[in-house]
Amino acid sequence: MKALWTVCMKELRELSRDRRTLMLALVMGPLVVPALLLGMLTLAQSRTKSQIDKPLQIAIVGADRAPELVKWLAAEGIERKQLASDPDAAIRSQDEDAYVRIGDDFGKDWQAGNPALVEIVHDSTRQDSAIPVKRIENALQRYGQQVGALRLLARGINPAVAAPLSVAHKDLSTPEARRGMVMAFLPYLLILSAFVGGAYLIIDTTAGERERQSLEPLLATPASRGAIVSGKIVAASLVGLATLLLTLLALKVGAQFVPGIGKMMDVRMLAIAKMLLILLPMLFIGTALLTFIAAGAKSVKEAQSYMSMLMLLPIVPTVMLMVSPIRTQLWQYTVPFLAQNQMLMKVIRSEPVEALEWAVYFGAGFGVAALLWFAATRRYRQERLAIST
Repeated sequence: MKALWTVCMKELRELSRDRRTLMLALVMGPLVVPALLLGMLTLAQSRTKSQIDKPLQIAIVGADRAPELVKWLAAEGIERKQLASDPDAAIRSQDEDAYVRIGDDFGKDWQAGNPALVEIVHDSTRQDSAIPVKRIENALQRYGQQVGALRLLARGINPAVAAPLSVAHKDLSTPEARRGMVMAFLPYLLILSAFVGGAYLIIDTTAGERERQSLEPLLATPASRGAIVSGKIVAASLVGLATLLLTLLALKVGAQFVPGIGKMMDVRMLAIAKMLLILLPMLFIGTALLTFIAAGAKSVKEAQSYMSMLMLLPIVPTVMLMVSPIRTQLWQYTVPFLAQNQMLMKVIRSEPVEALEWAVYFGAGFGVAALLWFAATRRYRQERLAIST
């Protein structure tokens, strides 16, 4: 243990001398993740609010065929605008989100009591048109229901006869669960922060020492290879833990300065503590894995080339759950990255975590970290590790 802590303090002391790297690891990293998260949520919230609240101006082709409908839409906040160019071309060029086309036979069908055609023209692949299209669709549905009811009343028929069912929804989701849907990508950012939190120190103390040819004198000391590699991993884990803690605290402080987003996020100290506890296994998994990989690299450049691939691993469960949602089951808490995603989502949704789930999660997480730790120690036993060329 004495040799382990000696190596650990040596690595931390050398990191403190590199002020730029230390600033990047402990300041820039913890600030970028909360700023990115809160910035995206604020932008999305502002855009959604503006699209819902402000009057919607759209082109209406064939408006003279349905003047009453045009007046109804105007009363609903959907105003008519004139287009100088082809409306279809305006949609394709993204100058317009959507427009309404009144059918050529609208008047004849209307007088005959037949369904009159009204088209909502838009590009379904553009997400920014979803809210305007939904507003137009809801307004047209309300207009159709009102006119249909008036027609039945004119014929002496109760409009309720045409509605044999009254379908209602009872939503059992909690406000915390609905909040969790908005924060679905928060686990990825936090998992990534924990996974690569100690990357700067690990790469420098493994591939960097090998490139500088300063690793061989360290291996020649009486300290065992296990103590040397463990000291490096502990030092990197401490740096990663500090980075992760600063990231969570910055997220808590930042949410309080953004009122709308702050209401959607649970940033109480209890929630922050749970997130930190959940991310501890991932911190050790990432540090041990990076140590194992970087120890085999002959230069810092080679070690950094692996980072682009490793940074894709945390996003795998997020993408998998988006493509194929699955129910939460106990076995999921044994799979790295997926387990952290599921546990963090429980905290975000304010759902209780059972004792068995905690036990399985920590057992599997620290078990994987121990195996990677052992593999990194075995790699340090190779004599060719001290050779930089």
